[in-house]
Amino acid sequence: MAPAAANYYTPPAHPPQKQRGYRICDTCGAVENPTAQKFRLCGGCLTTQYCSPECQKSHWPSHKTICQHTAAQLSGVKQQPISAAYPDENLAKYLRRFTSTHASLLGWAGFQALQLKRIPANIRQSALLIELSYNPHGESLFRFSIAGTRIVPRSYVTSHDPLVAADIDRREERCRKSGGIGTLVILVQCGGISQVMPVEVDPPSKITWDSRDDWAEVLRHFVESGRTDFKPISTTARG
Repeated sequence: MAPAAANYYTPPAHPPQKQRGYRICDTCGAVENPTAQKFRLCGGCLTTQYCSPECQKSHWPSHKTICQHTAAQLSGVKQQPISAAYPDENLAKYLRRFTSTHASLLGWAGFQALQLKRIPANIRQSALLIELSYNPHGESLFRFSIAGTRIVPRSYVTSHDPLVAADIDRREERCRKSGGIGTLVILVQCGGISQVMPVEVDPPSKITWDSRDDWAEVLRHFVESGRTDFKPISTTARG
């Protein structure tokens, strides 16, 4: 089988380029074009993104609750004693950076794991759980390795935190209004810390990736090689 990434067998780019992924402004729905304008992350939750200060300011009244909830989780981890579940007081911050850095790779892996090309309805019932192992490495790109992956019911993610569930529902409604199939839910865990990554997915007619069964191998390869230059390929007529 041909590799799933155009650069699977090539050396990583030097210096490593931060992977931007597919970002959508949470206020106006604009899609990021990193070569023209890079979106800004909310400094409180480190997960929500905006195309401009104006959009960030106008969204604050509705974003305030989930933002303060997420920021409180970040603060709470720093107060935990060092243990197997909390091996580093900065673990929550590192996990959010990992999710942001590997956004495209994680989104692609979730798309393949749930077989959304063949069965789009899976997006409403299932989620991808990615379990990480923490490595106290000086280089940020080598702080995590893949411990395991599995498909879980979407309720496994949404039932644990009503505020996160509400945020996913909001994104889902926006995605479907714009013609997408819904919000793909990816849960990244390490020790006692979790990071939910919602990905709004286009309709299958706009997605050119082929279905792949080797997604877990590809995910492990790029993460554990410290690579942020994942480039998915397509062999469809539109690719």
